[in-house]
Amino acid sequence: MSEQEQNHTFNEWLVRYKALLFKVVRSYAWTAMDQDDLFQEVIIQIWRSVPGFRGQASPMTWIYRIALNTAIKWVNKERKHTQANQPLDQLPSILSEPDDQPDERLTWLYEEIYKLDEIDRSLCLLLLDGFSYKEMASILGISESHLGVKINRIKSQLVSKSKQQHYHGI
Repeated sequence: MSEQEQNHTFNEWLVRYKALLFKVVRSYAWTAMDQDDLFQEVIIQIWRSVPGFRGQASPMTWIYRIALNTAIKWVNKERKHTQANQPLDQLPSILSEPDDQPDERLTWLYEEIYKLDEIDRSLCLLLLDGFSYKEMASILGISESHLGVKINRIKSQLVSKSKQQHYHGI
C-alpha cells in the first residue's frame, strides 16, 4: 500500500468513524486532557493498522477493535501513573463538546459506563452501537452465551441505578 493510499484510507475512516472514536475515548478517559491523550493513541494505532487491513471484517469492526484494545491498554498504563497525573483543565481539549448544555442523562450514562471494568465498558459501547452478539463476541474474544449473561447483568445494574437517580428514560 502506498503512503498516498494509506493517507486516503486513514482520512476516510477518521471522518466516517469520528463519533465512534469519541464514544470509546469518552468511556475510557474522563478528563479532557486524558481524552486528548487517548484519542491521539487511538489515532496513531489506526494509522499504523491501515496497511494491515485485509477486509476480513468491516472497517467499523476493525476500527472498533483497535480503539477498544488501545483504550484498555491505555487505562492499564495510566493506572500505574495515577499519582503523578494532575489534570490541566485550562488546556484546550481536542475533543471539545459543543457549547450546548449537555444532556444530564447522557453524562450520567457515560459516568456509569466509565465505572465498569474494561471488558464491560467495551461491551456497553458495542451494544449501544448495534453490533450483533456474534460480532461483539468476536471483537471481545468471549462466547456469545457469556456475552448474553454479561449484557443482562449490566442492563440490570444500569436500570437499578437509573431508578435511584430518577433517570427512567435511560
